[in-house]
Amino acid sequence: MANTIKKGSLVRVIPDNLAGSLEAQASDSRFPSYLFESKGEVLDIQQDYALLRFYVPTPNVWLRLDQLEMAE
Repeated sequence: MANTIKKGSLVRVIPDNLAGSLEAQASDSRFPSYLFESKGEVLDIQQDYALLRFYVPTPNVWLRLDQLEMAE
């Protein structure tokens, strides 16, 4: 992938990859709309996970890299 996700990247969550995942099972299955409708900034990357900050008053969240795509 030419556009690899790294610290500082703006990303979007891929709904199909999040649905049914371990992360989805560990949370309320009713995800907030901002998760899919806005961009998140990658604050940190640890192994296969990225820490995301969304620009709404919510805590940061860890998601797997394969659940994310580069935002345009």
